[in-house]
Parts: sequence; structure tokens; C-alpha cells
Amino acid sequence: MADLSQMLNKGTKKSASGSNHRRSTRVDLTPMVDLGFLLITFFVFTSALSTPQTMSMIEPKDGTTKPTGASSAMTIIVGANHQLYYYYGMEEVEIKYGSIYPADFKNIRNLILDMKMKTAASKLMYIIKASDRASFGDAVNIIDEMTICGIKPGHFAEATISDQEMHFIDSHHIYK
Repeated sequence: MADLSQMLNKGTKKSASGSNHRRSTRVDLTPMVDLGFLLITFFVFTSALSTPQTMSMIEPKDGTTKPTGASSAMTIIVGANHQLYYYYGMEEVEIKYGSIYPADFKNIRNLILDMKMKTAASKLMYIIKASDRASFGDAVNIIDEMTICGIKPGHFAEATISDQEMHFIDSHHIYK
């Protein structure tokens, strides 16, 4: 609390009232600091922390399959060093004719949107394959690109990269 301390000023003349004391105030801020910490503690404990959000991704299940035409499918391969590779159509045909193209995260969004514009929404399918050299962050980033581009769950799925795809990428020295 605040208290008044009286100091005796020597050498000063007495006033008309006969008092030769000078008063000074000293304010103790300890209760105010305590109150501040209590308020901070209250708001920290009562505020809602941001909850982690999960993406809903519909994975293919055993049983009935969704027929997808070669012209309405795009396969994206996530490779090492933030490199992406893509091809349209059937795996065997594209590997035979060398139609796997390199890409990166700067232009993959445009490729996804191009495919979305060219294909009927009901037949559109993106297949995401991560190689053993891919980082987890890159695999998550490509799924994020699907969400950013407005591709609905069920129109993209993760699959295992085939030996032919790995062999093609390795034989053409696409990995750096």
C-alpha cells in the first residue's frame, strides 16, 4: 500500500504553522504486480488453444472399385530433394514411351488445376505415390495442394510406387 514517510529537513526555516517536516510519498506496487500475474494466469488457463485439424481423406477400400479412365487420371510421384514427377494415363504405357515428366512445387498447382479443368468432375482421379527417398513433409504438401486446388476427398488417393516407376526414374537420372 502507499505510505507517507516523514523526513526532517535540517536547515529549513520553520513555516508559520511551526512544522519543519517535509512529506514524501512512496507507492508499493506489489499488490498491482500480483494482480497482473493473476490476470495473465487466468487468461492463459481459460483461453482455448488451437486444436490440431486433420484432413479427411477417403482411402480406397477393399470391395468395389471406382472405375477411372486413362485420360482422367494423373499420377504424381513425390521424389527426393523436393522433386515431383507426373504422368497422365496408364502406368505401363507412359513408362514404355517415357512420358514421366519432372515438376516441382512451383508448377504442380497449375498442372493439377489444368487436369481439373479438362476432366469431368465425376471421373477425375489423382494418384499420389511417394518414393522411399521422399520426405514426409513433401508428401503432406502435395496432399495440401489437392485441398488448395479444391479436389474433393475420394478424387485423390495414395498408392505405393511401383518397381517400374522407380526403375524409370533411376535409369533416367532424374533424382539429384
